[in-house]
This record gives sequence, structure tokens and C-alpha cells, in this order.
Amino acid sequence: MSTNDGRGGLDTALGPQSSFRIRPLLLLVPYARRYAGRAFAALVALVVAALTTLVVPIAVRRMIDFGFSDKGVELIDSYFTVMVAVAALLAVASAMRYYLVTTLGERIVADVRSDVFAHLTRLSADFFDNAKTGELVSRLTADTTQIKSAVGASVSIALRNLMLFVGGAAMMIATSPRLSAFVLGAIPIIVLPLVGFGRTVRRRSRSAQDTLADASAYASELLGAVRTLQAFTNEPLARSRFSAAVESAYVAARTSIKSRALLTAIAIFLVFGSIVVVLWVGAQDVLAGDITPGRLGQFVLYAVFAAGGLSELSQVWGEISQASGAAERLFEILRVEPSIKSPARPIALPGPPRGEIAFDHVRFFYPARPETLALDDVSFHVAPGEKVAIVGPSGAGKSTVFHLTLRFYDPAAGRVTLDGVNIADADPKELRERIALVPQDVAILAASVRDNIRFGRPDATDAEIEKAAELAYADEFIARLPQGLDTLVGERGVTLSGGQRQRIAVARAILRNAPLLLLDEATSALDAESETLVKHALERLMRSRTTIVIAHRLATVLSCDRIIVLDHGRIVEQGTHASLSTAGGLYARLARLQFEAA
Repeated sequence: MSTNDGRGGLDTALGPQSSFRIRPLLLLVPYARRYAGRAFAALVALVVAALTTLVVPIAVRRMIDFGFSDKGVELIDSYFTVMVAVAALLAVASAMRYYLVTTLGERIVADVRSDVFAHLTRLSADFFDNAKTGELVSRLTADTTQIKSAVGASVSIALRNLMLFVGGAAMMIATSPRLSAFVLGAIPIIVLPLVGFGRTVRRRSRSAQDTLADASAYASELLGAVRTLQAFTNEPLARSRFSAAVESAYVAARTSIKSRALLTAIAIFLVFGSIVVVLWVGAQDVLAGDITPGRLGQFVLYAVFAAGGLSELSQVWGEISQASGAAERLFEILRVEPSIKSPARPIALPGPPRGEIAFDHVRFFYPARPETLALDDVSFHVAPGEKVAIVGPSGAGKSTVFHLTLRFYDPAAGRVTLDGVNIADADPKELRERIALVPQDVAILAASVRDNIRFGRPDATDAEIEKAAELAYADEFIARLPQGLDTLVGERGVTLSGGQRQRIAVARAILRNAPLLLLDEATSALDAESETLVKHALERLMRSRTTIVIAHRLATVLSCDRIIVLDHGRIVEQGTHASLSTAGGLYARLARLQFEAA
């Protein structure tokens, strides 16, 4: 994988970003192609609106030059009748342009959001080891909103003003080549500052977005641990740190806005200053009889259209620069490749599934800590239907065994097999479908109890969910909830007790009905009554399944067929509780400490 270190890693995925490039926005073109019909209709409406605007100065010239003659009344009436029709066409075309472009922007951004989120769900565990969840959410929300503003409005305005500028410039030349030379000669003086400042705006805009993402990440962490925050009365510290982060984001945004404001001021002064010069020259030509007053008026209007278009482009350019930075940040995520992929030709796992798992001389270190071996030459075999416990002190490598079994990571050496197939050669999705996990820290969604249990198998029926809840001994507390299975449990299951959350986790595993069961400290944080209920549920779950149990509390592994003792990433002992207790090794010492304390 190209990167795994949060925002810094995402930044390096694209390489140097020192100058303004439109490339990030061009990456949105494939999304626009999906809706080519709507985009073409919007372009037609845009062209019609621009052309009708360019008709107005011709009518003004004819009215000034011929409207005050003997037939002036008839001419003025006809001119104004045409102008009303032009105004109606302009209104309809502008409304269509706004509707089509805005809905197109909403559609494209919705697709981008979906694709980025889907890609995030496919990224490997090592990406999330250091990435900030709050920042990723910021990219999905704030950055996509910035893109929506550009695609849904700024690009449309930019195209409209570009057409007005090009059309106005062409008509200026047709009206008076001499006066046009003065105006067009000023264009390089106007455009160069736009390009130069556009780079600065984009760089500072990206800095502002990154700083805001940092603030969002900090807020997300605090709100996720608000009870701990309040328990330690650290609200003032949190407020001050978040206020400092927000202030940094404000300063970065103010710097970006200052650059845009300066860019706009320079552009407007240069544009309209050139018009004043042209008006003075034109007035001299009218006095000399070289052009008519109407032609000068027509030229001035076209000059105003061209100048106004160029001036608007200067402001829109800043917004597009911001959107370019936002698009860049989003597509950085899309460019990150997962380190865990399905092989080009995955080997199918044999059927029927047996749940046989084996580690063969496995060495592994976490990418974030390459200097420390988490597992060092670990080998063991778990037969189908066998119940094996893995014990050892904290940091011994117990959870790492589960991480490798689920193929969240690949070992640095050795191999892990399921039913005789190297899991690196299998499709990770097929592998994980054969595994049920009951973790220590249960992830409960802010949804109903029913939806949380269904998370174990999304296609399960209501009857299957109810049966799983019953087998997990969860039906007794579910019956007491206000809406039963349809009761909302709050974010992270805040309205449930630890035992209730664990029983939901067991119900998920029962619903999954997988041949290999992984239990990670499933009862370690429960009171005696909850522990008893969860133990009964787990006993039901473990029947006829291969089971690997991680436990610190050795009383929970007495019924296992075999116990593997890990220490500093190596297997130091294997055997039954009885044999290990009399061997005088690490297990005996841990057992003595726990059972004598009890």
C-alpha cells in the first residue's frame, strides 16, 4: 500500500502539490459522463443564455443611431418588443441552466461520496492504524460540499462568464477593431495575476481545509468519549484545545480569503481601469466623427460584458481553486491501495467448511511498529471442532493471532491456513464469511436491537433474528425494552449494559453460523450475573464449531481441549489446564496468581 499514516500519508500518495493544477477537478469528468444528457442540456441552456445576452448591445446601438429619427417611435416600439422576447428567453435559459447544473453537481457529489466511503470500507487495517476518523469524515462532508459548490455553481458561472468574455471580445472587434486593441492589449496584464494568485489561493485553501479537518478529528474523539471527559471534569481543557484548533482553522481560512480578496481587487481594478481608458479614446473618436454614438455605446456594452465576465472569472477562479484542493484530498483517498487484496485468481476454500486453522512458522510485526515483532515463529494447529484457548500476559500477541486469522494483515513470514488453504491465496470475503467473532469491545450501532443483531448476517429473516436472540439469552432483556427488538439503543449502544451488548454480539455470531468462532475476552468486563448468562450463550454457540478463545481470566478456559500460552510473541507452553498447572511454567504462575487471589 502506498501509505498508511493518516493525512501525511495521503498527501504523499500524490507527490508534490506546489502549483495549481486543474487535474483534481478533471478527475470528476468520468462522473459527469454518467449524466452526459443532463450535462449537454445544461451546456445548451448556458449557450442560449449567453447568446441572448450578447444580442442586447446591438439593439441599443440601433436605438441610439436610428431611434430618434422620424420613424423613431415605431423603431423604439419594435426594439423594445424584441428586448422583452429576449429577456423572456434569457430568463427561461438561465432557469434551466441553474436547475440542470445544480442537480448535476448534487448527483456527482453524491456519487463521489458513495465511492469514497465504499473505498474506505475496502482499505486494510494498517491504513486505519494511524488515520484520523474525524479527518476522514471531514473529507466526506466538508470537502464534498466544497466540490458541490464548484460543480453546481462555480463551474457554471465560469463557463457563462467565459462565453460572455469570448463573445463580448469578438463583438468588440467586429464593432471597432481600433478600440478593441486597447482592451485586448490589457488582457495579459489581467490574466497573469489571476494565474499567479490562483496558485496561492489553492495552497492556502488546502491548508485551511487540512486545519479544519484536524479540528473535526479532535472533536470526533472528544464526543466519542464524552462520558470519560465529564467523569474527569476535563471540559475546560477540551474546550480550550478545541477552541485553539478552531482558531487555527479560522486563521488559515482568513489567510486564504485574504488572498482571494486581493486577487479580486487587482482583477477588478485592471478590468475596469482599461474600460475607462477605452471610453476616453472612444469619446475622442465620436467627437472626430470616426464612429457613431450608437456604435460607441454598443462597444462599451460589449466591453462591460467582457470585463464583467473576466472579473467574475477572477472570483470564480478562487472558488474553483478551493474545490480543486478539496477534490485533491478526496482523490488521495481513492488512490490509496489496500494492502490486503483478493488474489487475481483466488483459490476457493473447500466445502463443506471444517473450520480447521493452522499457523505455520508465522512472524509478524505491525506496520506502525516495524521494530517490534508481535509474533515470532508461531506454529500451531486447531483441528475441526476443537476448542483452543490462547492465554498470556498483555502484549503477548493474543489479539494478533485473531488479526492474522481474519487476514486484517499478512504475516512477514510463514503462512496461515484455513481448511488447508493458505488464506493469502483465498478471497478475504470468502475467508471472513467462515468466521464469527465475539470481540471484547463490542461495536454497537446507533440503530435498533434488531438491526444490530442482523449485522451478523444482513439477509437474515426476522424469525432467524428472534431465534438468535433467544439462543444468546438476549430475549429476556429485549422483552423489557420499550419497543422490543425495534428499540433504538443510542450511539455505541449507550443505553445498554455491558452484558446486554455482549449478548447482542453473541446473537450476531449465532446468526452468522460460521464454522470457526473467535472469542476475544468475551466475558472479561462483566458482572457475575451477566457473565453467567453470556457463558451459557457461548456454550451453545461453541457446540460443533472450531473455537479459539482469548482470555485473561483463566477460569473461562478450563473447559477448552487445549491451551496455548504466548509470551513476547512466542509459544512457550501448550497443554491442558491440568498438565500446564503442574508444569511450573508461565501458565502455572498466572493460574496461581488468579486462583489464589480468588
